[in-house]
Amino acid sequence: MGGDHGPSVTLPACRALLERHPECRVLLVGQPEAMRDALQQHGLAAHPRVEVVGASEVVTMDDAVEVALRRKKDSSLRRAIDLVKDGRAHACVSSGNTGALMAVARYVLKTLPGIDRPAIATYLPNAMGGATLMLDLGANVDCEAQHLLQFAVMGTAFAAAGGYVRPRVGLLNIGEEVIKGNEMIKRAGELLREADSEGRLRFAGNVEGNDIFRGTVDIVVCDGFVGNVALKTSEGVAQMISGMIREEFGRGLLSRVAALCALPVLRRVRRRADHRRYNGAALLGLRGLVFKSHGSADAFAFEQALERAREAVEGRVVQEIESILATLHAPPQPAGVS
Repeated sequence: MGGDHGPSVTLPACRALLERHPECRVLLVGQPEAMRDALQQHGLAAHPRVEVVGASEVVTMDDAVEVALRRKKDSSLRRAIDLVKDGRAHACVSSGNTGALMAVARYVLKTLPGIDRPAIATYLPNAMGGATLMLDLGANVDCEAQHLLQFAVMGTAFAAAGGYVRPRVGLLNIGEEVIKGNEMIKRAGELLREADSEGRLRFAGNVEGNDIFRGTVDIVVCDGFVGNVALKTSEGVAQMISGMIREEFGRGLLSRVAALCALPVLRRVRRRADHRRYNGAALLGLRGLVFKSHGSADAFAFEQALERAREAVEGRVVQEIESILATLHAPPQPAGVS
């Protein structure tokens, strides 16, 4: 029910997911009356792998966190997260109010043992033709060193579920040198190097902002303030590229001819930079999977968020995070002992 478009976007995206993955089932949580026409329109009203779960309330984009937590206990957002807690759903995907989603998810699901704060993680395109996972993207503005270590653990498990083998973790800093950064970053680097030396994760060292898009590492960890700024900047660049391509086609005849000749390349660039392909941020560190889609997402973008959730379920992300955390809190074994 959330986001800028509601069922007109979420339902066709769910239909596309069901067609691509016959093993998937979808629980549509919302107000049945408001969804009835759209369910018919998109062929989901009597779909054998679709169940409508009724909710009498909706958390709006303007609602305060307190309203979502205390007053709207039968909202579609709250009911969807309850389904994950009760085991009826493997993951929740929402394009609704971000603050409310984060607060309700943390309240209902609780954090995993060994995780102090959940983090928001998503993929950003890189020059290597793949994507770089980045976290945190806004859940935690002020962080301590151990929080960045926890982010690295969660990112490692999430990237592994997405097909990355022994993903490389980079610590976002103002320079590659160990001596660079504030005291918190330096301490985080020490913790990450220690975890790497013990085989808990794969730490590649400090990285700078341009490394996010160069593909130098598979995962970039940072505090939520820096991460959110980087995310919004990347979205702005992607929109600028799309705008420049459109502008070239609107110039004079010579520019149009040149643009038409370069059209195949321009389309590939536009596709790789299309932020919709990377929609779907994971709220990692909870006792269940919750994904946040952009509120302005279209059906294609929301489908990508559903795909991220499906991959995380199949990759057993929550269990993998728990497994790595268990090794972090266990004393390292003496050499020669297995």
